[in-house]
Amino acid sequence: MDESWRTRNAGRILSNALRRFEERVLALMAESGYTQTRRSHVNFTRHLDLKGTRITELARRAAMTSAAMTELVDQCAAMGLVERVEDPSDKRVRIVRFTPWGRKWLAAFGRAVAIAESELAGEVGVRNLSVLLNAMRRYGEGPGEDA
Repeated sequence: MDESWRTRNAGRILSNALRRFEERVLALMAESGYTQTRRSHVNFTRHLDLKGTRITELARRAAMTSAAMTELVDQCAAMGLVERVEDPSDKRVRIVRFTPWGRKWLAAFGRAVAIAESELAGEVGVRNLSVLLNAMRRYGEGPGEDA
């Protein structure tokens, strides 16, 4: 039986591309002095709203348990990236938000992503990257009303 599908399917290809892209972003972050940044921190911060997000919502967005997300929040808090504060809409609840230093980290992260995207476009072509990203965005949003 031909098992090449295991390494040539869309999920595997996208996963490999994501890993390579994120490793480049992490290398750029390290070059900028942010050597503690890990892939899990990058994934976590993708889901964190600038005004703050509840841990349960972060866990849902990241497809993690609340316990695992709490551990990740603790790591990022220890690094100074985030803090837990009172939720203005419900004083009984805490939200996680970026600290001022975390905002600086986020700006550096944005610069690293821009560089990595530019390198990616140089390698695969600007038009190809644009078509791919638009198609993946549509796919990620799920079936439209016509589906």
